[in-house]
Amino acid sequence: MTAKTVFSGTTHNTPGANGAAVSSDGFLDLKLSQPHPAAENLFGAAWSACYQGAIEIVAAQRKITLPEDRFVDARIDLNLDGGAYVLAARLDVGLPGLDRDVAETVIHAAHEICPYSKAVRGNIAVETNLI
Repeated sequence: MTAKTVFSGTTHNTPGANGAAVSSDGFLDLKLSQPHPAAENLFGAAWSACYQGAIEIVAAQRKITLPEDRFVDARIDLNLDGGAYVLAARLDVGLPGLDRDVAETVIHAAHEICPYSKAVRGNIAVETNLI
């Protein structure tokens, strides 16, 4: 079976003091001077947005009404381990007003279906927390 592309994103990145990342659709246009945690911030923003979508899918499948003020805070760490750079991540999820057991079930199910979570599974340390 061939996968059907749902969305594609294309960016052009240039290095250095005047570095930048620009998306082909013009939505993203960032200055990225080095050194700066831009890659970690961008990865966290993309992953948390994807994770929000996965939470919504899980909730819809289970007929759970999500709170309007829900959020995902993503922390991406660039670590040096034995001379090699490695990533670690923490996803803190807020689902205020939702029963804690239901919320835990939702965030863990979302972690299973989120494409970003799948992409890093087994490759980096990931912690998900209901806060």
